[in-house]
Amino acid sequence: MPAESYEVEAALDLLAARPLVVLTGAGLSTDSGIPDYRGPGSTARLPMTFQEFVATPTARQRYWARSHVGWARMRGAEANIGHHALAEITPDLLITQNVDGLHEAAGSREVVALHGRISDVICLDCRSVSSRADLQARMQAANPGWIQTHDASEIRPDGDVALEETDGFVVPPCSSCGGVLKPDVVFFGENAPPDRVSRCYEAVESVAARAGAMLVAGSSLTVMSGLRFVKRAARVGIPVVIVNRGATRGDALASHKVEVGCSDFLADLADVRHPVAGVGSLRRR
Repeated sequence: MPAESYEVEAALDLLAARPLVVLTGAGLSTDSGIPDYRGPGSTARLPMTFQEFVATPTARQRYWARSHVGWARMRGAEANIGHHALAEITPDLLITQNVDGLHEAAGSREVVALHGRISDVICLDCRSVSSRADLQARMQAANPGWIQTHDASEIRPDGDVALEETDGFVVPPCSSCGGVLKPDVVFFGENAPPDRVSRCYEAVESVAARAGAMLVAGSSLTVMSGLRFVKRAARVGIPVVIVNRGATRGDALASHKVEVGCSDFLADLADVRHPVAGVGSLRRR
């Protein structure tokens, strides 16, 4: 048996019947047409930071102009086999670093969206939360024809596009107080809300108490936001399986590192954990 196949089988055996905490990253959504930040073939980029976003109206104009074009495409993304497989696997907790909402769309319920969801918008002044779809309609009304005349080919993992010309884009204010609107996601330079972090740590501890395991799917673990949970899992002595194409910062902590596609591995895991249901229907979606 090739070494790669052996590692896959060993990882599946380890995860077959244990309680699980799962951490997912952008690599899980590539099969839905949303690119990875750091995976093989991804384009190097510097995402806008929170400090840059709040500093000037020009920075916010640039962000929202790009997001207006990107959202028109991203909202059409559909959950892939990997998302549906995780909904069938039903881990104790599914922690996702993704903001695309595709886990929930696939039917997962015990989900912590660590970095928020791109489908929500928050006012930095009155803190009211509103729908991104509603803001999209307001931006469309304020900037008729913008999407058609400022199209760009490269959509990014956080929902914007590689668009250089953003002058003239009108950014609508908060409809409640006239304040500054921001996507309700954690930007670089921000911290994930403490209650979300606490819930994730608690899930790792709970799984550890029942001889469970942690599965990481599609994350390079480059930022501490996700890596800290892998560190905690290793510290409390539960095995960690990492499924990711390319190296991750957590490789040294992994019991098994598998370099295969997330969707196929998760579909196989769903089949192993729920053999009666079978996985054929997942692979046909």
